[in-house]
Amino acid sequence: MSQSFRHPEILEIARREGKVSVEGLAQHFGVTLQTIRRDLTDLAEAGQLDRVHGGAVLASGTSNIGYEERRSMNPGGKSAIARACAAEIPDNISLFLNIGTSTEAVARELLHHRNLMVVTNNMNVANILAANHDCEVIVTGGQLRRSDGGLVGTLAAETIRRFKFDLAVIGCSALDPDGDMLDYDIQEISVSQAILRQSRRTVLVADHSKFTRTAPAKIASLSDVDAFYTDLAPPSEVLEACKGWGTEVILAEN
Repeated sequence: MSQSFRHPEILEIARREGKVSVEGLAQHFGVTLQTIRRDLTDLAEAGQLDRVHGGAVLASGTSNIGYEERRSMNPGGKSAIARACAAEIPDNISLFLNIGTSTEAVARELLHHRNLMVVTNNMNVANILAANHDCEVIVTGGQLRRSDGGLVGTLAAETIRRFKFDLAVIGCSALDPDGDMLDYDIQEISVSQAILRQSRRTVLVADHSKFTRTAPAKIASLSDVDAFYTDLAPPSEVLEACKGWGTEVILAEN
């Protein structure tokens, strides 16, 4: 198989898994380690991957991956996270769900919950939960981000400040080794921070691909959330920090 055929598939694996290894790709394609190293070097020089020891990760940057592409990344992991999270969400509460494909997966798991009041700045979440007639759905105002159906900006944050939620379920674009939750859009950051302030309890839903990504803007620390649902164990330094902060880490079974 020529590199012109390998490169797109390598990128697809990296988008799905967050990271690729030289040995794993060599076995997958049935080629030598040196061949894969050349492929990864070519992709890194093209700005599509960043080389790391033993492999490569998705290239860092200041813009997010496209929404449709994010939806197709690790759907099994996101579904498992959503099931685990939704199983712990009781009926008869007020709940906030923010922007992201993981929070949308949680919304799909709430279709049989009863007597929920869900506030969201995610038009996709609102459309999903419209099918649950036992769920009151309130959509914040704000500037519509057409790329993913998110509502951001001052009006969204002002709407959120009018509430005190029993629970907020949030996502993020990246998690760094310090345990900081990161994102790309400054307008979305202010909204996420407002959510954290207005919730009695907050949980993060983020799959393992976020461990190998980076983004330029800090939302908050994992120390600011009560629980973190993910599909694979975070790096050891993040796990240790969460223990010290009292942030529960829940690994969802796929």
